[in-house]
This record gives sequence, structure tokens and C-alpha cells, in this order.
Amino acid sequence: MKVLILAGGLGTRLSEVTDLIPKPMVEIGGKPILWHIMKIYSSYGFNEFIILLGYKGYLIKEYFANYFLHQSDVTISLEDNKIDVINNTSEPWKITLLDTGQKTMTGGRVKQAENFIDGKPFMLTYGDGVADIDINKLVEFHSSHNGAMTMTAVQPDGRFGTFESDDSGVVKSFLEKPRGDGSWINGGFFVCDPKVFDYIENSDDSVLEQRPLQKLSSDKELFNYRHSGFWKCMDTLRDKHDLEKMCADNNAPWISWNH
Repeated sequence: MKVLILAGGLGTRLSEVTDLIPKPMVEIGGKPILWHIMKIYSSYGFNEFIILLGYKGYLIKEYFANYFLHQSDVTISLEDNKIDVINNTSEPWKITLLDTGQKTMTGGRVKQAENFIDGKPFMLTYGDGVADIDINKLVEFHSSHNGAMTMTAVQPDGRFGTFESDDSGVVKSFLEKPRGDGSWINGGFFVCDPKVFDYIENSDDSVLEQRPLQKLSSDKELFNYRHSGFWKCMDTLRDKHDLEKMCADNNAPWISWNH
């Protein structure tokens, strides 16, 4: 099953770093968050990726074009312009990099991948979110129903601490970062049947999260898989710092691989 990753947005709320690089290339723990997302899937045996590029997509192309040089020991012979790979530790990934347009919206980007999924079910996620999700269980859940799409639902942590107090003002309890207000949100990590493409307009202005998901829902083709574990989207500089700290403290719940 191939994995589509949306990696073309502007990342305006991370403009401190995305002025120079695309958001999926922002590093946490010394590796782009895009790499972390791919490693999540790869750890479950899914190694074919279609990355949907847009803003500064050439930097993602260059990263993977030179990937084996960064991951391997090499001997370079300048005399005959030859490179010998001594110890290749690269992952067994097959990566298709699609230019889907600078300003194309999410639905329009996904629609352009239709000819690359070979008429088979596929997975889809965003290029800025990580989770300790069990991909095999997600796929198993999708196989258990007849819907066209499974969307992973998550409950993000609150942004601010909360507390309870009595009428006199005495604080009775304090919770630094509670879960959200009980509602579930779209956390990405979709599994899709090919008929999902029938719900997406052939337009750069098509937003996946609007008409396509609404129509799938009204047709009872959209199911949600509730993930109660760790999930975090790198939406702001604060989010980046939180993820960086988790990596530095060896307390990154989404990292289940050894290398």
C-alpha cells in the first residue's frame, strides 16, 4: 500500500523557519519531520511514498536525491568521477516526488496522485504531524468496514494549564496540559479506497477537508479510527520546540525504530 504525504503548504505560522525551507523539512532531533513521518510508516513495513510537493518542493527533491550520501560511507574518486558506497544504511524506500503546484489546495494535490496509486487502496497524511499510532491496526480497522475512507481522530493536548478552585479562591487542583474539551479532531493518517478520488474535484482550489470529506460523510463513506495515544502537529514554533525537547530527552513517543 502506497503512502501519500501532503508536503506543499506554505507553513505561514512557522514563518521563522519556513521562509527558507518547506515546513516538512523543518528538523526535529536532527531530521526533517517528513523523515519522522516516513519512518512511522516504514516501521510497519510500508515503504512506498508519494510526496505531494508545492512550496519550495525542490529542496525536498534535493534532500532525497542526495540522501544516500548523507546516510552512507563513501569513497570518491575525483580522477574518474566515481563514487563507491561502502556502508549504505539508507531505508528501503521508493519515493515519488510530485510537483502539485505552488498554491494548490489539499484536495487538488491528492487528485493529482490518482494515476500513481494503480487503482489500489492507499494511505494519506499531512507532512507536519507525528503520532504513536499503530498503522497495522488502522489498516485493519479500515478493512473491517465498507467505507471509502478512514480518518484518524485524535484529542490534542490543551494549549494552557487548567485548574479548579473553591468559592474562596483556593486552588484545589492544577493540570498543566489537559486533553482537549472532549471533542475529536482530524489527525490525518487516512486510509482510502480509490473511489475517494471520485469525491475530489479536478481543481487546484479543491480543499480535501471541505466538500470532499463532507460529501463522504453524507454518503456514509467516512469512518473514524479513534487514536487515544500520542499525537502532535508541528503548527507553530512552540510545537517545534516541544517536539525537539522530546527528542533531546529521549522521550519521543512516536519513535519506535532503532535507527
